[in-house]
Amino acid sequence: MRRLALIALFGLFTLVAEAQELKLPAVDASPADIVYYPLNAAKVKDGSMPLLRVIYSRPTRKGRDIFGILEQYGKVWRAGANENTEIKFFKTALIGGKKIKAGSYSLFAIPGQEEWTIIINKQTDRWGAFTYDQSKDVVRVKVPVKSVKEPVETLSMTFRTEPKGVNLVIAWDKVWVELPVAIN
Repeated sequence: MRRLALIALFGLFTLVAEAQELKLPAVDASPADIVYYPLNAAKVKDGSMPLLRVIYSRPTRKGRDIFGILEQYGKVWRAGANENTEIKFFKTALIGGKKIKAGSYSLFAIPGQEEWTIIINKQTDRWGAFTYDQSKDVVRVKVPVKSVKEPVETLSMTFRTEPKGVNLVIAWDKVWVELPVAIN
């Protein structure tokens, strides 16, 4: 009985430790990526629809230090490469206490050492952040920066289900951040 309790406790500890670990999808050769929530929702054949979609271009490190050097702290970044990153809400969402109507928006970030500001903006179909217009921001949310064990070579995004919704995970170089999203 004691042995069974010990095994159960070890199993529970393993689950908790695993839940905190950053897990990213495999990267294919394409420089562009699309991530859906629920994950792989676009491939499901039961007629269910995705709730969220992010379309982004994936830059690579190529041995460079990214944040604070290539992407400067305190400056607006397109959260990807080439065209600005697009996030689509298929239903009304709640981010940072603000309701966001279903539709397509741009996703920008202002990286910092300790926290990032994640920005959802009405402007779409722009190249980079060169024409970013703060007056078109829908919401800005500050999120803490977390360190990765091994540097992430290619910018990667995924979704992680949480008790109160889902988190958009953005990871690159030596850091990752999570943006909490509640879907109605």
